[in-house]
Amino acid sequence: MIVIGVRFRTAGKVYYFSPGETVFRRGEHAIVETSRGVEYGLVVMGNQEVSEEKIVPPLRTVLRKAGGEDDRRSEENKEKEREAYRICQSKIREHKLEMKLIDVEYTFDRGKVLFYFTADGRVDFRSLVKDLAAIFRTRIELRQVGVRDETKMLGGLGICGRTLCCHSYLSEFAPVSIKMAKEQGLSLNPTNISGVCGRLMCCLKNEEEVYEFLNSKLPNIGDLVTTSEGLRGEVSAVSVLNQKVKVVVSLEKEDEKELREYKVTELRFKPRRRKSEAENGAGGTEKKNHSGERNGRKNR
Repeated sequence: MIVIGVRFRTAGKVYYFSPGETVFRRGEHAIVETSRGVEYGLVVMGNQEVSEEKIVPPLRTVLRKAGGEDDRRSEENKEKEREAYRICQSKIREHKLEMKLIDVEYTFDRGKVLFYFTADGRVDFRSLVKDLAAIFRTRIELRQVGVRDETKMLGGLGICGRTLCCHSYLSEFAPVSIKMAKEQGLSLNPTNISGVCGRLMCCLKNEEEVYEFLNSKLPNIGDLVTTSEGLRGEVSAVSVLNQKVKVVVSLEKEDEKELREYKVTELRFKPRRRKSEAENGAGGTEKKNHSGERNGRKNR
């Protein structure tokens, strides 16, 4: 099936649409109809054939390729969004609401205005909605988002000095765990492994598979190993990227111990089990039971 990929926000999710008889190229704009109304989107994938398994029905057809008038209307909408932001900020202060306005978005046909905000708890914004509806005379939607979504919308620079991953290219948030930081030998100080949003940095996911593979070739700290000289020793430190191991070896002639560094290929030891192997082994039954529980809840 021939489709095009359209994105409505910077680093936003890509949605598939049927191009009909029109040929689209990457970088052009398209006018499409979504569940929110008529939208103006950026084509990030031109006409391309994809399997039906990747398409979430119903597949909507593009209304038309965006022209000069559409581009001007999009720019006008951006100006209206800036004005709506200022008005909403003023109304929030007027009603003394404990909420932080993040962004404002008009649908292309101006049939709806969406206000994105963050708050520590539930906010009674019914009076605010009435005021905004009276001012803009269109449908109003206030949507509460989390701190990660807030950071994705606003953007910024990470501790690496580059634009935040979530704002530059990550279309969806990947699950990140503290185990990834441990696997990469990073300090578990929250300041060092947390992003601008205060959550674990998304980039921990980027190198997870590489570190898992390299760590699978190394012994654990405290393991007993045999060196190429036939000496027995205990692992005191490992260098994952260099694939080197520091070993406290027992010397044969004297009752002494010495710290030496070896390449991992110069040592004999029982290798670790990789994560995938462990899951397929001992974790197989647990995974199956979890699947059964979900099916049970669905059937009820």
